[in-house]
Amino acid sequence: MLKLLKVSGRSLWPLYDDGDYVLAVHPRLAGAIRPGDVVVFRNPVYGTMIKQVERLAPDSDEIYVVGTHDRSVDSRQFGAISRQALIGKVIWHIKR
Repeated sequence: MLKLLKVSGRSLWPLYDDGDYVLAVHPRLAGAIRPGDVVVFRNPVYGTMIKQVERLAPDSDEIYVVGTHDRSVDSRQFGAISRQALIGKVIWHIKR
């Protein structure tokens, strides 16, 4: 399953900007998630977010994500995300 999502905010600026679009594939179809991948996920406090995978915790379901913008809210503030929170892995980026 594919999802077209609009980027809101600048947490991955300058790679992704407010108003860009991304196409994300469902996690079960995305294959392995690796450091450097860009993922979309749900956070209970911040809602739907897009971040870059920094690292995966060994022997667990946890993924640490970061933004490229210096004021990005990411795993440094809210900790790791679980695989169950993933909406998808970004496979295509459409600049506005």
